[in-house]
Amino acid sequence: MRRSADADLDSVDLHILSELQEDGRMTNVELAKRVGLSAPPCLRRVRRLEERGYIRGYHADLDPQSLGWQITFFALVGLETQKEAVLSAFERMVATWPEVRECHMIRGGGDFMLRLVARDTQHENELTSRLTESAHVLRVQTMPTIRTARDLSGVPVDRESEPA
Repeated sequence: MRRSADADLDSVDLHILSELQEDGRMTNVELAKRVGLSAPPCLRRVRRLEERGYIRGYHADLDPQSLGWQITFFALVGLETQKEAVLSAFERMVATWPEVRECHMIRGGGDFMLRLVARDTQHENELTSRLTESAHVLRVQTMPTIRTARDLSGVPVDRESEPA
């Protein structure tokens, strides 16, 4: 469910979201303690936040290199046309590639920005070739990462972090 920040999110809801984003494995008892509630109302709030789509899920943050994914790269993809059928077909295609970790339709300079992982340079080259040879793809520019200085998931949720 897509939504902008609702007026019905109070400071406790935001605190819950912040704590869960930082550590989604904590128990409800620990979460309740951190946000200043007893466990039952805290759990009700978490369930409400889940039902309303503020919490999309819970996952483990895996280390790609430890699992053999040595390369992260971005690909800027330009298509021959921006007809909705072509855009949607491209999105469906890359959704089947496990190496494509993110796919964003963008403005300016291309149609899609992808974040991919590869086991090695040969695998990266194979993925680039697959992209280049895909239907309606006009150009592919790849940008391998050298290092990652910051890699945060989620969004800022406390009100103090909002831009002025």
